[in-house]
This record gives sequence, C-alpha cells and structure tokens, in this order.
Amino acid sequence: MGNNLLISFLLVVFEIAAPAAEGSQHFDSQQTLPSSCPAPDPTLNHRPAIGIVCHPGDGASGRLSNATNISYIAASYVKFAEMAGARVIPLIYTAPPEILNQKLNLVNGIIFTGGWAKDGLYFDVIKGIFQKALAKNDAGEHFPILAICLGYELLTMIITKDNNILEEFSAASQASTVQFVENVNIEGTVFGRYMFVYSPMLLKKMSIDCLVMQNHHFGISPERFLANKDLSGFFRVLTTSTDENNKVYVSTIQAKRYPIAGFQWHPEKNVFEWGSSRIPHSEDAVQVTTHVANYFISEARKSSNKPVAREVLDNLIYNYSPIYGGKAGKGFDEVYLFTPHSALSYL
Repeated sequence: MGNNLLISFLLVVFEIAAPAAEGSQHFDSQQTLPSSCPAPDPTLNHRPAIGIVCHPGDGASGRLSNATNISYIAASYVKFAEMAGARVIPLIYTAPPEILNQKLNLVNGIIFTGGWAKDGLYFDVIKGIFQKALAKNDAGEHFPILAICLGYELLTMIITKDNNILEEFSAASQASTVQFVENVNIEGTVFGRYMFVYSPMLLKKMSIDCLVMQNHHFGISPERFLANKDLSGFFRVLTTSTDENNKVYVSTIQAKRYPIAGFQWHPEKNVFEWGSSRIPHSEDAVQVTTHVANYFISEARKSSNKPVAREVLDNLIYNYSPIYGGKAGKGFDEVYLFTPHSALSYL
C-alpha cells in the first residue's frame, strides 16, 4: 500500500511540474507584452561603411600575381570591420582622384593598413585622405581613422613632415605585451569604453601576457615621440612595447582632438590570420581584437554621413572575391586583388 501511495504522490507532482504538451500551452492573459521593439538610437548611424585603402603588390611577394601596379587588401582587415557591424568599401589608391573622392563620401571611417610602401603615389594618397579626414572632422562630421602598423608609421611621417622620423626596431613576427603609460587617462580612447568598462581584467592581462602581434622593422621611441612637438601635440601615447633587443617603442597612440587611433601592432591578426605560429589565438587575444573592432565601429556609427544606398551597394567589397593564399604557410590567408586604373594620380 505504501508503494501505491508513493506512486500516486509522484504522479500528482509530475502532473504539476511537467510542461504542457505541444500545442496546449497556456499563457497568462494578463501578461503585458511590448507592442514593438525599442527604436535604435536615432543619433547614431547603424549602417556604417568603412573605407580600406589597398596597398601595392599582391600581398604574397608575387605568388598570386606579378602584374604591374596590382594592389591588394588583406581579407583580415575586411573581416575585422565586419565583425563589429560595418561593411567595407575598398579605396583603390591608383584610382583617379575624382573616384577616390566619390568613395570617401560613401564611407563613415577609414582604415590605413599595414605594409611596406612609404613613398610615391601610395604615400601621396594616404596623405590626401588623411587631410580630407581632418577637414571632415573640422567641419563637424565625425570621421574616425584606424591606422595600423605602416598606417601608423605614415601618420607620424605626415604629421611631422619628416620622412626620417622613424627608427629601426626588431619586432618582425613577434607576439608581445603592451605597457600602459603611467597615469595615462584611457577614458574615451580605444582602451576606454569597451575594455575598461566591460573587461578591466583584459587590460591587466595585456601588460602581462603576449596578446598582441607585432610585425614591423620600424617605429618610434618614446623619447623621440615626446620630443617632437608636432607628434606630442597631435597624439597622446597610450602604450609602449619592447622589441627582441629590449628596445622600447611607442605601440598605441590616440589623437587629442580627433577620432584617430594608431597601432604599431596588428589587432586584426589574432582572429583572422594563421600564417605565423606566433600570432596569439587565445580567448584573451581574440577578445583584444573584438574590443578594438567594437571601439572603431562605434566611432563610425557617430558619423552623420548617410549616402544613397544604391551607391554604397555598387561599391562594396562584396563586388569582389577574395583569393586564398594561405596554403603557402606564410603571408595572408586571404587577399582581395585589384587591377590598376589607366590614369594614375593622387588626391
């Protein structure tokens, strides 16, 4: 009899606790549901487009193409922007100036990539785009720039008007830490909102663990940087890093008056490049990439520029196909290649 009572008790409990059968759910008729989702912040641009300037060559030392004046964008930069909610428009540096100007009016921010070119047409185009970006900001349009490795180096050359401002360092294919400058105020910087608020421990780990990827032969020491009034007046130094010979160089900078950040390191590589075994791919390293991408695209959303949708669609990088070059075990995993225009000129 005791067993029968136990079975009856369990059946009652089960009937109460068990979910209703499919198709027989009952809802509280008094439950209030929102009539619609809250509207997104109308002061922000939720469909930002980012311009990425291509670089001379094929990105693979001629393995993919040895055509004269061909140019490329590593797909990792494209994915880096896309992962934070933006689309990409390639800015082909060999295009006539009127075409480049048209495309600049379609984007909400710019990425200057890594590479090697420091003179000629490429330098002139980077300089022209940088000056136009400053003019846009001065005119009241929020227009951010993210300058990575070579892009960072070119900005130091442009701002100082000194093509010999850079020094030699041994930081090729090197994972490293970043050391935050003492008493630096990171509020409003690339390390501010997303890392400091959402992941403060990550900031500490960046100074202890090798979470960033360096790949450069040039840079600028803190002493030279601070001694140059043009540089120290335009940028504030956020972090330094150390090369393989224990020489210290400036590794992260932020403009004082403009939404411009410069990295000697490569935030895009941790998630999207696999050609070097030294690239950090830990969860923390991936979080670094995520936070930097979110910061930059959050700045692009502040742009008030909302061009005609059809013009944006016609110029997106979706109109091109990437080439897989990672089988060689070096260089970039994927690149977009662009054929040159017949007329070469600069902004």
